[in-house]
Amino acid sequence: MTTQLKKPASMRRELYQRAILESFVKLNPRAMARNPVMFVVEVGSVLTTLLWVQALFGRGEAPAAFIGAVTIWLWFTVLFANFAEAVAEGRGKAQAEALRRTRHQTQAKRLLQPVDAVLRELRAAANGALAERPTCPCETISSAVLRRGDGVLVEAGDAIPADGEAIAGIASVDESAITGESAPVIREAGGDRSAVTGGTRLLSDWLLVRISADPGEGFLDRMIRLIEGAKRQKTPNEIALNILLAGFTIIFLVVCATLLPYSVYSVAAAGQGAPITITVLIALLICLIPTTIGGLLSAIGIAGMDRLIQRNVIAMSGRAVEAAGDVDVLLLDKTGTITLGNRQAVAFVPVNHTDPRVLAEAAQLASLADETPEGRSIVVLAKEQYGLRGRAVGAGPETPTGAHFIPFTAQTRMSGVDLDGTHIRKGAPDAVVAYIQDCGRPAPPDLRPAVDEIARTGGTPLVVARNGEALGVIHLKDIVKGGMRERFAQLRRIGIKTVMITGDNPLTAAAIAAEAGVDDFLAQATPEAKLKLIREYQAGGRLVAMTGDGTNDAPALAQADVAVAMNTGTQPAREAANMVDLDSNPTKLIEIVEIGKQLLMTRGALTTFSIANDVSKYFAIIPAAFVSTYPALAALNFMRLTSPTSAILSAVIFNALIIVALIPLALRGVAYRPAPAARLLRDNLLIYGVGGLIAPFIGIKLIDMLLTFLNLA
Repeated sequence: MTTQLKKPASMRRELYQRAILESFVKLNPRAMARNPVMFVVEVGSVLTTLLWVQALFGRGEAPAAFIGAVTIWLWFTVLFANFAEAVAEGRGKAQAEALRRTRHQTQAKRLLQPVDAVLRELRAAANGALAERPTCPCETISSAVLRRGDGVLVEAGDAIPADGEAIAGIASVDESAITGESAPVIREAGGDRSAVTGGTRLLSDWLLVRISADPGEGFLDRMIRLIEGAKRQKTPNEIALNILLAGFTIIFLVVCATLLPYSVYSVAAAGQGAPITITVLIALLICLIPTTIGGLLSAIGIAGMDRLIQRNVIAMSGRAVEAAGDVDVLLLDKTGTITLGNRQAVAFVPVNHTDPRVLAEAAQLASLADETPEGRSIVVLAKEQYGLRGRAVGAGPETPTGAHFIPFTAQTRMSGVDLDGTHIRKGAPDAVVAYIQDCGRPAPPDLRPAVDEIARTGGTPLVVARNGEALGVIHLKDIVKGGMRERFAQLRRIGIKTVMITGDNPLTAAAIAAEAGVDDFLAQATPEAKLKLIREYQAGGRLVAMTGDGTNDAPALAQADVAVAMNTGTQPAREAANMVDLDSNPTKLIEIVEIGKQLLMTRGALTTFSIANDVSKYFAIIPAAFVSTYPALAALNFMRLTSPTSAILSAVIFNALIIVALIPLALRGVAYRPAPAARLLRDNLLIYGVGGLIAPFIGIKLIDMLLTFLNLA
């Protein structure tokens, strides 16, 4: 579960105060030059400022009050755009600061011997096992001194000093400082949950950790640098849109530049009116170029990454967020993503005319010492179906007298209990059948059909035998998570194909895929098979997203267009991915796709709105600028604006205020709903295209009425 903290009012106030200050800092021309549209606005603001000063101290081209009003609102246009970007960056920097607080220097117990030598000694002392706490010599140093390859011992209560990989031991780790999740997680050597992060704390036991990063290069350091909005690189789509906006700006700049000589010539030819002023030309240019989307474009991209951060997903680049919006194939691991990951007992199937209650009791007895989720579910099912009480394992009146529990091993593939001369075994069908035959008994004829039926429906059969005689089969089922079928149907409606990846045999995989409602599946998946599947989809022009946490997932993650690694996963998986989920929730891939689509929709919607705005500004400024020379243009003033001065001021003020009005939408994003891309495009064109046409007419007219009422124009 993702933890999202709400910022108190004081923090929000501080965020806005910093954003206001940053708005002025960003006026630096070197910074503004990265945004061609707003750079032109700033240059125009500087020119009108000079013209205003000239009007104050000499003979200006227009009244100083008019030039000053236009100048103020042009500067506001630049500052409002900078403010939007600064707010988006400030939210990211607040997240980075929260991570930075977790990255403090700690004391580390560094091994005095090479890590491999210590491991060999420990294994030799423990006959190949590493269950006992090591007593190897260590030195206590600052975590800032640690280097890649160093070995450290971390015990209960210690903070993990730096990023690394557990190479011995198992421990419960508190990662709440990073993920915000209070529940501890298990980290152990030799599996897909061996990666540990500097700044987290051990709650129990011990770990021997090999450091995998030099100071300043750890996971948190990289995440902090990525979150910092100011360091965010522009994405290909954003660069393309910037080029388009720059093209529009150049076109309008050329058009407006030619209006001055045209106006001078027209006045001379007509013998009436006055040439258009530079102030009015600049106002016209600023109103016609796409300032709305130009001012909000950077904020939209930063806010998209921020929405991921709020869900505890760190994107390595904006490119990954954009790619998520275009994904049309999702590869999802079955275990833990589509299913709960823990098989549950759902039925007892007796054979050889065995009483079902006798089968349930034998299965329960054989599972009393089984602490796996499967074993516990067998005990619970026997209690629920037949009222059999689960007896405690250990000393006490409920403990089976003289019970000797047989643990499961990979060699025997069975477990069980010996009790008062009774021998009960449960395990894989072929293993238990072999056990029965070793006891000199034949397998009952109805056992194999029962086992095959469970396997055919996607379940896992466990055979139970007592004293060499088969009693029946336990049906274990991988439970599909609630709501998954609906989520997959939702993805199908928006044109995304879902593919389940599993190591199960094709029969079991097909049954679970049908129950979950995925479009396709890959059974008996190997790293090579995953990589081959992704390349096949990409060769067909599809964009592929997948999740993974193991070292064997790294090749496929590196190949996928959107690759989400679990924070609990191995270091190779995290390095191969372009996103990291701090909560290690594989189903979050669906949310990531939705956030990516929301980012693209927001950018497209505001671009449409910005371009549609131009129509109303033509009708406001063109008649006002040339009506003295061509009185017939007054017919275009169908908004009945009071005067040329109020018309121009109203358009400039609306142009500035609309950026402020759209900042919340840019930061929050356009509301996303599952629908085909064609329908979303149509709806957005209707809402933001038509809205962009109508809103300026209403806004400019209202501002004109207010200026007239206040006698300001």
